Amino acid sequence: MLNYIYQLVSPGMFAVKYSDEDFSKKVVIRPRYMAVCHADQRYYLGNRDAKILHKKLPMALIHECCGEVVYDGTNTFPRGQKVVLIPNVAPQMNIEGIYENYARGSKFLSSGCDGFMREFVCMSPDRVVPFEGVNMVVAAICEFVSVAVHAIGRFMRHTEKKFGTIGVWGCGSLSYVVCCCLRRLIPDAKICVVGKNRDKLSRFAFVHESYTTDDLPDGFEVDHAFECVGGEGSTYAIDDIIKYITPQGTAILMGVSENKVPINTRDILEKGLIFMGSSRSGREDFVKAVEFMEDYKFQQRLSNIITVDNAVTNIEAIHRVFSTDLKTPFKTVFEWDV
Repeated sequence: MLNYIYQLVSPGMFAVKYSDEDFSKKVVIRPRYMAVCHADQRYYLGNRDAKILHKKLPMALIHECCGEVVYDGTNTFPRGQKVVLIPNVAPQMNIEGIYENYARGSKFLSSGCDGFMREFVCMSPDRVVPFEGVNMVVAAICEFVSVAVHAIGRFMRHTEKKFGTIGVWGCGSLSYVVCCCLRRLIPDAKICVVGKNRDKLSRFAFVHESYTTDDLPDGFEVDHAFECVGGEGSTYAIDDIIKYITPQGTAILMGVSENKVPINTRDILEKGLIFMGSSRSGREDFVKAVEFMEDYKFQQRLSNIITVDNAVTNIEAIHRVFSTDLKTPFKTVFEWDV
């Protein structure tokens, strides 16, 4: 089957690659809706080290996607089945105690190999999760939700003390989705959000408390924390977390930073804190995310941070989407109609 793959060949420049693919033993999916991630923007804008760009490009972008099955050579899914696509390609050999998203030899679509900006996507059935009753616009960010599910699951399995008060640093898309999943997975916990943008913080009406970083009350403290800031802001967020977290608390680091971040190890040692890095997700996390999203209230909460751009029908429209995403406060979703 001849496939059209829309690759980023250099920052700000796309070209179409033609590929003849064997789909006889795969699930063939027509991508329908996609979401832009900060990682996509970094490649598109060239905000990565030149050596990394040279190594990874050309490459099709986008790893957040939902679509419809058009053919299944494995007889797993009926034609027309709505599905979300798992961008993590796990290695053949499973190692006990190692999640698929951290295993050596795993690959990630749109980070070193082609993402979902293609006419069709051919995948193994274990990389596809069906869903019903979810608006496809919302289903497009399932991968993003699964990342939060994965991080919270690891936190729940490894923390040493009661959940109590959980602080979430950051007021962007990641912190919002983490808070949504915390409310679902740990309903008895008190959730406090700490951010810089008051307008964004106003979207977090479903949490218990929200504060700007320069307006934390006297005596403020949390039992555990999630860092969802990333970039240069990670330093300040991690400093705050170490300052306000109580002894033997657990801190989950989720924000991506291009540069090294200094960390106050003295206070980490004195408080006996646990710091855990969390990135990406695996099939189990996708299945759980779909389950959450099939709940109407959860789905509506997610829709509050989605901006829907016009359909993409050509390369020019791809440029428009990336431009739109720079102006939206949270997630940008678009229909893929090339």
